[in-house]
Amino acid sequence: MDKKWGVYICTGCGIGGALDVDALAKVVKSEFKQQNCKNHPFLCSKEGVDLIKADIADGVNTIVIPACSSRVKYEEFRFGPGVIVDRVNIREQVAWSHTADDEDTQMLAEDLLRMAMTKVKLTELPEPWQVENLSKDVLVVGGGIAGMTAAMEAAKAGYKAVIVEKGPALGGYVGKMYKVAPTKVPYDVLPENPVPALTKAIEDNPNIKVYTGATVESIAGGPGTFDVKIKSSGGTVDERAGAVILATGSVPFDPAKLGHLGYGKFPQVITQADFEQLAIDGKLKDVERVGFIQCAGSRDVHFLSYCSAACCVESLKQARYLKEQNPAGQAYVFYKDLRAVGKYEYLYKQVQADGTVFIKGEVANIVGAGGKLTVEIDDAILGEKVAVQGLDYIVLANGMVPTTAFGTEPGQTEAEAEAAAAKEKGEEDDIPKDVILKSDLLNLKYRQGPELPTLKYGFPDSHFVCFPYESRRTGIYPVGTVRNPMHVAAAMEDATGAAMKAIQCIEACAAGKAVHPRSGDESYPEFAMQRCTQCKRCTEECPFGAINEDEKGNPLPERTRCRRCGTCMGACPERIISFKNYSVGMIGNMAKAVEVPDEEDEKPRILIFACENDAIPALDMAGLGRLQYNAWIRVIPVRCLGSLNLVWISDAMSKGFDGVLLLGCKHGDDYQCHFMKGSELAEIRLSKVSETLDRLGLESERVRFKAISIMDYTQIPSILDSFSERLAELGPNPMKGF
Repeated sequence: MDKKWGVYICTGCGIGGALDVDALAKVVKSEFKQQNCKNHPFLCSKEGVDLIKADIADGVNTIVIPACSSRVKYEEFRFGPGVIVDRVNIREQVAWSHTADDEDTQMLAEDLLRMAMTKVKLTELPEPWQVENLSKDVLVVGGGIAGMTAAMEAAKAGYKAVIVEKGPALGGYVGKMYKVAPTKVPYDVLPENPVPALTKAIEDNPNIKVYTGATVESIAGGPGTFDVKIKSSGGTVDERAGAVILATGSVPFDPAKLGHLGYGKFPQVITQADFEQLAIDGKLKDVERVGFIQCAGSRDVHFLSYCSAACCVESLKQARYLKEQNPAGQAYVFYKDLRAVGKYEYLYKQVQADGTVFIKGEVANIVGAGGKLTVEIDDAILGEKVAVQGLDYIVLANGMVPTTAFGTEPGQTEAEAEAAAAKEKGEEDDIPKDVILKSDLLNLKYRQGPELPTLKYGFPDSHFVCFPYESRRTGIYPVGTVRNPMHVAAAMEDATGAAMKAIQCIEACAAGKAVHPRSGDESYPEFAMQRCTQCKRCTEECPFGAINEDEKGNPLPERTRCRRCGTCMGACPERIISFKNYSVGMIGNMAKAVEVPDEEDEKPRILIFACENDAIPALDMAGLGRLQYNAWIRVIPVRCLGSLNLVWISDAMSKGFDGVLLLGCKHGDDYQCHFMKGSELAEIRLSKVSETLDRLGLESERVRFKAISIMDYTQIPSILDSFSERLAELGPNPMKGF
């Protein structure tokens, strides 16, 4: 498009007192030949916004705003389609974090402005990707309580839903329960099982289609265009869906592995599922004494290391069953820790009032005699061994295992097979691989594997802080106990959230926009295929499986799967992948736009590539806290450090920067990276940069990676000062002035 520029400098919030605004305007007018440069003492006010809008009405379509952080006042500076807007943070990252009316502070502000002007000069407005034959239907795989709730909520919102249930009827594990734990006031009364009523509502809803005795044979495509083959006794049918909800639930931990608790040795040692059936059959009327053993397999390094979340509440519920059917019955609960938080405190108190005895400790032995059982337990409160005798049943709270992991062994994706082959040849691949378990649930036609990537316990990769409903496959949302251990009420709430996420994804896809974390982004990667060497790095490194391959190894981008992180752009050695508003060349030119003083000026320059999700907020927080840090730094925000292309480091060193610092999210088991693998990939790539620096005759210590979270903002000054001190010891970049 033909660009008509407008640059609007805010002088409020202390900016005007810290900086020479006329000098900033001179950069715009003299160096970039843009004469429409104005300033305002309160740019985010109605008067200031109207100033900009008046120019837009007069044809201005390219706007640069040196003012506060782009993370604030975003509604005020949102001017609709057809307008390029870039914010330059001269408040938090300059005026509030550096000495006022200082030469170094002024140079910092001018360089940030130069980088922004260079970026905008190379920016084009993205054209949203329009999907053909888009579907707004929601596919729900699994017809248990979570799947049924998700389908019902989607239907209530006006969307059609398709449920695929492998069993002969809807209901899943909860459908086989006598009653469920309380879901509403009063929380000490057990409600009837909601499955029958929910099943009837689904059967009566014209917007919900149900396949029972069916499985998903395959899913191809992406959000808006998921092509689904469903296999049932009647043959194979095709459906198209806009989003997928995985609600296949969990299965009880195999009690056969709990022989040390008497299972398999004594027929009266049963599971929670067995006890539900006793209650349904009304067989608790003659049962006098029951012992409930918590954490049977859960929180155990030999079996399930995690807490299965629902077991304690289920045991409390089942203790009430006993009282309901036999008021004279006596229940005992043997526990390590009892977890009945929130509203379930009321249920716990009611069960206490019923006379249930709670004993904290480790079960030492199970003994049987005369048709009765005895539990020997090391009582942690009394500090001695206690024996509870005459039990008719012992009920094991045997935990839950997600269906994404149950009965499977880790499978190899094509990428993992290639990595194994490379290792045999001594060419070990250092790209972090996804763990894909062959669980036969979704059967995705993805180059990266047929199922969702999983965490170490087999649950789908879905970070509890950054994206609790998201998975590593865009438009596919795990929900309920397949996602995380949880009780019934939580699973129903979870399903409602997942239905909302699925609808958001569908509507974003219809508008050509990205979903979390770059929600609303209309850009997408474009491939200059004539230069592609079929190296496969983009397909291997994409965290979301957004790129398939054809039979020749050429990348086939599935654009509605893309989260716009730019990891593929950073991975490509030929630099053939770019976005209209984010590219390798653009970032490289931003670095080159910085004025690097000569060696004799003794003003080092440090270039920081900072992740916009954690590092940029941390820098902003440091500014909000008025923490002072080194004015030698120049910050370039990046979508994700996964988009880092090593040529940027080479360009920075050639320009004369004395050091480069990568500030990215924390990675590992407890990662905080919004794009899952971005910061980890950046650190791996950085490990290769020493060769490049050696070739340039530079010390590898001039380039560092530092993981940081927003809560680490108080460390910003020490991190930057420490790096600056080391660079001072190394001396100036020998390439300065070339």
